[in-house]
Amino acid sequence: MFLEKERTHKIRTRYDRISRYYDFMESPLEKLLFSQWRRRVFDVLDGDNILEVGVGTGKNFDFYPVGKSITGIDFSKGMLRRARRKAQSQGVKADLVDMDVQDLQYDDQSFDTIVATFVFCSVLDPIKGLEEIRRVCKKGGKAVLLEHVKPATTLLGRIFDLLNPICVKLIGANVNRDTVSNVKRAGLNVLEEKNLFRDVVKFVVAKP
Repeated sequence: MFLEKERTHKIRTRYDRISRYYDFMESPLEKLLFSQWRRRVFDVLDGDNILEVGVGTGKNFDFYPVGKSITGIDFSKGMLRRARRKAQSQGVKADLVDMDVQDLQYDDQSFDTIVATFVFCSVLDPIKGLEEIRRVCKKGGKAVLLEHVKPATTLLGRIFDLLNPICVKLIGANVNRDTVSNVKRAGLNVLEEKNLFRDVVKFVVAKP
């Protein structure tokens, strides 16, 4: 348990460190690709109570639906500070909370839809985090994920494996995870799986 907390702390520290530069670092890809993919996620929301895990600096704020009760969590205080400033300047109404998806402090079946965009690459125990999502999602609700994963082709897969230690050390993100398999292992049922950029970026809708 101590080792897990220590490893999570290291990942959190990396995101705290890069939080002030994070939007700038990703701005080219955000404009070219990411923003249209994010919009797709928020186009399929159901229900009134929405949870976004890994809210980060608030990159999804532009797509938050009006009239919904939205909670956004993140385990990085640095990221949350940026998100809160952005929410205030944009007039976004959301409850932004310092919390780890691996240990959600909410009752079972609390939310209609749970959203995560490019999050489970950095969760220390992704299956544990996905199990928590399943637990707090209402029966009949759904989880909507946008994730980058390890490509299926052997050569590209090996390249991603080689790059992974560098990416983890720099920003705490894994580039070689099989998130769709992890979703299933966590007990979620995949309703939809689409490749958005070859088989590296995936759009996934699942239910408990």
